[in-house]
Amino acid sequence: MNGPAPALGAPEWIGSELVAPAPAKLNLFLHITGRRGDGMHELQTVFQFLDWGDRLRFRVLEEGRFERASELAGIPAENDLILRAARLLAAHAGVHRGVRVAVDKSLPMGGGLGGGSSDAATTLMVLNRLWEAGLSRAELAALGAELGADVPVFIGGSAAWAEGVGERLTPVARLDEPWYLVVWPFGVRVDTGQAFADPSLTRNHPLVTIEDFSRGRCGNDFAPVVERRHPELARVREWLDRHAPSPGRLTGSGACLFAACESPSQAAALRERAPQHWGAAVARGRNRHPLAEWAFPAIAEPQAGAQDPSDWGVAKR
Repeated sequence: MNGPAPALGAPEWIGSELVAPAPAKLNLFLHITGRRGDGMHELQTVFQFLDWGDRLRFRVLEEGRFERASELAGIPAENDLILRAARLLAAHAGVHRGVRVAVDKSLPMGGGLGGGSSDAATTLMVLNRLWEAGLSRAELAALGAELGADVPVFIGGSAAWAEGVGERLTPVARLDEPWYLVVWPFGVRVDTGQAFADPSLTRNHPLVTIEDFSRGRCGNDFAPVVERRHPELARVREWLDRHAPSPGRLTGSGACLFAACESPSQAAALRERAPQHWGAAVARGRNRHPLAEWAFPAIAEPQAGAQDPSDWGVAKR
């Protein structure tokens, strides 16, 4: 991809299809702070969206069928989060309509950008409107949590500080929105389950504060694990550390890494210097999901007291 990724816009009708965005997310840091009795891991992280992602095309079917108009490599229809999201919403809301969905896939799969979760969240938000299901943002987020821990942050619509297993979200709006260079080595996909199961993973990271985050004292606990399992990721990070104006960081459990840049032209110039066997994209950080207002037009947005990082009371221990 040359230059910045095409910006994600508001939903638009093209013929009988509604085309809607499903943005990527970055974990600006990610600490594993504990493990619950049910085996789930507790964490702290900050999520920020990117102005880059997949696009989904929806056509409502009156017959109650659920179809995908495009195949996703390695994902059978019964495991497709998009179709699972549609069926879950229909069953929960008592809707007897169906949908046909096509995906214009831009995000690398297994990259830690939340592509599957974002696609599922967009599906829930779009069909909630198209089917007139009437669920609130909180109700839809709770439904999304049944599909994956990252789904609620996309439905929440705001960059967020997250704790618990990712379900305790505090919206934030005053994060910087820099241009990022996102890089991933072709052919490398990180199995998140295996990364969580790795015995060397830090599972007792001390809880951090906003000051720790703002001073750059936070990292990604998955980084040493996945770099050992996939040495090419270490080479990507070292390349970013040498050439980018800020250190290379892993998002999620990988395999994408990112670095903040001072301008889109700087990020694009770095992208041109990246080795040809790596994928790379230039995108801007965004604190609002492109569907945030469209999906819930009649609902008031997050409380003002949670907008400034100094007010993130959830993180003050």
